[in-house]
Amino acid sequence: MNIAEIAELAGVSRAAVSRYFNNGYISEEKRQAIRRVVEETGYRPSVQAQTLRTRKTKMVGVIVPKVASSAIGKLVDGLLSVLDETEFRLLLAVTRSEPQKELDYLSAFHEKQVDGVIFAATVLTPEHKRELKNIDVPVVIAGQKLKGYCCVYHDDYHAAYDLTRFFWEKGRKKLGYISARMQDKAAGEERCRGFQDAVQDFGCRELAENVVIADFSFDSGREKAGELLEKCGNLDGIICATDTMAAGAMQYLCQHKIKVPDQMLVAGHGGSELAKVTMPPLVTVQYFYEKSGEIAARMLLDLMEKREAALQEVKLGYRIVDGFGEEWSA
Repeated sequence: MNIAEIAELAGVSRAAVSRYFNNGYISEEKRQAIRRVVEETGYRPSVQAQTLRTRKTKMVGVIVPKVASSAIGKLVDGLLSVLDETEFRLLLAVTRSEPQKELDYLSAFHEKQVDGVIFAATVLTPEHKRELKNIDVPVVIAGQKLKGYCCVYHDDYHAAYDLTRFFWEKGRKKLGYISARMQDKAAGEERCRGFQDAVQDFGCRELAENVVIADFSFDSGREKAGELLEKCGNLDGIICATDTMAAGAMQYLCQHKIKVPDQMLVAGHGGSELAKVTMPPLVTVQYFYEKSGEIAARMLLDLMEKREAALQEVKLGYRIVDGFGEEWSA
């Protein structure tokens, strides 16, 4: 079937059929006639032909580091809650936290001419910045702050600072920190800096050295908990850059007969479901990942509609929840 045949069967002009498929104005009588033929014949317009004609793919490319992540899942849910109300569809690319794959997907989306890109960034190297400049479609950065781009991110620094204060007010004065890699400015550098600045402000400058670096995994959290205790000796609190790391640290403590929270209070970041099912439940920082997805999607839609739209930077807050789900106020 083609447009001419649809028009003949519906008794309308080819222009009317074209306007029907492109959401243009036609009378309700003609719309019903065309819809009836479309339903009877099962006709679907050629996506390739529409793309060539309009230069629009109606696709949004989304680059994420992994799918087995509560934070990423919530982010994508937020994106979909907005995009599902539009004609745009989501094309998901998973990099497995490999910077080169992020670069490859940025290049691929440019070549495939998606209408816009949402990049859930982990690291932003000079190569990333060069690749982003080469993309001629709108881009929104999620999870990191990057000057010159629309971005939505979280207040990681103050979240870690206030989480350290929470420990301090609980009487935990011998603290250690399991950090993400520093190349990740948000989860790595900013959260670690928040911990280090807090312990220095509280008069214990030496605790700023009680830091080890872990991968974003349960096993790494368990391994690095042992390394942290070997490095620092007796501690009464461990703060981790993610809930997954914290759960791994808790397993190490359990295996070595160190009671949580009596002997060691443990906390993470993320507000994931994992924080609720550990025994005891984790102290955690809850970030508004789903809201960040909604905001990122609306930013991108605005950019795609108005290519000269003003750049926006949105920093979202957080809340600290103790092991029993009660919110703590700094």
